[in-house]
Amino acid sequence: MESHDDFESLLQQLAYRIKILRQQAGLSQEGLALAAGVDRTYVSQLERGIANPSLLILHRISKVLNTDVQLLLEKAGTH
Repeated sequence: MESHDDFESLLQQLAYRIKILRQQAGLSQEGLALAAGVDRTYVSQLERGIANPSLLILHRISKVLNTDVQLLLEKAGTH
């Protein structure tokens, strides 16, 4: 069974990947939010690791960032 610390670590890794991929795509938080159909403040929460996104939101964000949901969730150093 996964611990709370493992989950927090996963959220932080997700936050980092979203932010890096967004910046590499040349998008602002607002640009990503508009393209993914979410609020800009939600993108900010995702990038700070304080939001727990649904699979639908991860799917939308991954499409905008031209990546796969799996890549967003991979542990550091595995890709």
